[in-house]
Amino acid sequence: MRIVVCVKEVLDPAAVNNFALAGGLTMSADGRHPEVAAIPRLINGYDEQALEAALRLRDAGLDCRIVVVTIGTEAASMLKQCAALGADEIVAIDPGSRELDAPGIAAVLAAWVRGSGGADLILCGRQASDDDQGVVPLLLAESLGHAVTTLARDVTLANGALTVTRATPEGDEVVRGKLPAVVTVSNELGAPRFPTAKAKMAARKMSAEVVAIDGLGLDEAALAPSITLKRQFVPQIQGNCEFLSGSPAEIAKALMERIRAG
Repeated sequence: MRIVVCVKEVLDPAAVNNFALAGGLTMSADGRHPEVAAIPRLINGYDEQALEAALRLRDAGLDCRIVVVTIGTEAASMLKQCAALGADEIVAIDPGSRELDAPGIAAVLAAWVRGSGGADLILCGRQASDDDQGVVPLLLAESLGHAVTTLARDVTLANGALTVTRATPEGDEVVRGKLPAVVTVSNELGAPRFPTAKAKMAARKMSAEVVAIDGLGLDEAALAPSITLKRQFVPQIQGNCEFLSGSPAEIAKALMERIRAG
């Protein structure tokens, strides 16, 4: 069985928030991207959960090959981390100078899946922490003609049948279906594992396969973005904090006075 895990490298969300709170987050001259020299990049947290779901399937005895794929050639460190965690293959798709939107990314991933031997199961994070759209997995499933389910907190396979426990606002929901399928994984899956020192050493020797978009047979018109980012804004953060002192009774009295005053 071939399991493909789609991953994305993003800016560390905690670092972005800290810079914004400290007033140190600035935008580029074109207003489209934050200045990120001091902000580390890492694997999207939900995608890390997707890889963990694949590894748990293998831990449960599934005979499978896990392939991790990303779009972009500057994520070597992230891909080696995936290899250290247990990925059998790591793949980087080179977009060249193209700026891809969600439909374009889905088209590229679908073309690569078809051209590389297909996939029985494709696992993706529920969304990316930088744009929070969560549409690429759905578009990917549609392009491939695969079944899709979202927000997985547990994924199991038995006798070729897929069972997914979904984390919904109303509680857990269990769905079953046949392969091939696309599943998006949520953080309710639980904490992902850490790589061992031995695995990290072995991953250093592993190189990513680099695939050029030009070799995927896609029409350039299909890759042209239908939605273009024009500008991003750093939120204006204001605070007015007052520390109350005194005995508990005095603090409670002062607090009530301020509440009544509006």
